Amino acid sequence: MNDSTMLFEDLVNPEVLTVQPYVPGKPIDELKREMRISYVTKLASNENPLGSSLKISTGLIAMSNEISRYPDGSSFALREKLAQFIQKPMDWVTIGNGSNELLELVARVFAGRGDEIIYSQYGFAVYPISAQVVGATGVEVPAKEFGHDLEAILNAINEKTKLIYLANPNNPTGTYFDKETWEDFISQVPEKVIVVLDEAYFEYAQDLCPPGTYANGLDYVEDYPNLLVSRTFSKVYGLSSLRVGYMVGYPQVLDYINRLKQPFSVNSYAQAAAMISLTDPQFVKKSLLTNSQGMRQITDFLNSKSIDFIPSVANFVTVNLGDKALELNQKLLQEGVIVRPLAGYQMQEYLRVSIGTNVENRHFLGALNKLL
Repeated sequence: MNDSTMLFEDLVNPEVLTVQPYVPGKPIDELKREMRISYVTKLASNENPLGSSLKISTGLIAMSNEISRYPDGSSFALREKLAQFIQKPMDWVTIGNGSNELLELVARVFAGRGDEIIYSQYGFAVYPISAQVVGATGVEVPAKEFGHDLEAILNAINEKTKLIYLANPNNPTGTYFDKETWEDFISQVPEKVIVVLDEAYFEYAQDLCPPGTYANGLDYVEDYPNLLVSRTFSKVYGLSSLRVGYMVGYPQVLDYINRLKQPFSVNSYAQAAAMISLTDPQFVKKSLLTNSQGMRQITDFLNSKSIDFIPSVANFVTVNLGDKALELNQKLLQEGVIVRPLAGYQMQEYLRVSIGTNVENRHFLGALNKLL
């Protein structure tokens, strides 16, 4: 029998045929089934190892009688609370199904065939995918010491440039550009080029960067109408499974993005959990302390073994294990440790390791030490 599925290839949008799907970290249950083991440490997806605020479970249980109701499509209550939290007007904030939804929507709104979208080498995988699906040409600017080379990105702008994606700090490298470099960059970007500043790891960077060196994107949105800042509740707030993020920018720009958002894309539980998260600063403080202690725990070990790594201001560290990286990744899985190989980012010699609890970090370090 002929493979009839090939008949549909001619029907598919040509942009879709070239897309390489985003591959998430391996789930814990999948590894347990594969290896027939009961204890697994997952340090692959940059999740908060402490979970989320204990206040959330109580708040969500109280909502169980509302499960048959559609969520508020405008996320009014969350936007109101978030606007107060970040000290911006409500109409400067929009909510998305994770920041990923909003990042992709910006490309759909502002770019298409014949246009160019700029992003950095070793940048987040969603950026080139977003360019591909709208038929725009992705322009990958070579990185500088694994981080964004903002001067080179400026030089790559031309009359076809519609959009620039930046991540500060960057995933998967953990690098960041400082306040002075950022201010020099954004002041030179043409007004008709949209700049998306992805600050998914903003809270960690503020904690780990030297005081006064990190540029808070929200300090600049009022001066630059072409600037959009995205953030997420998936990282320090620990709401990864609920998928809720937000974007801040000029209301006129956000209005175009809101027109393409799916109805009810952010469910009621996600909205409620995000609001509750904003009322628990002690959980955030504890999460940041756990991260900074874990970062020292892992990097001290790497330094003691003379293993090279990329200095990070996020909740992960990217480790150079040379030509044995992929082999070590497989052996770590056998030891019950999930980390993230970076071959998809053309970083075949590196593994990205999320910062876990003290116990999780010791599991990883013990396994790595054994394998080395």
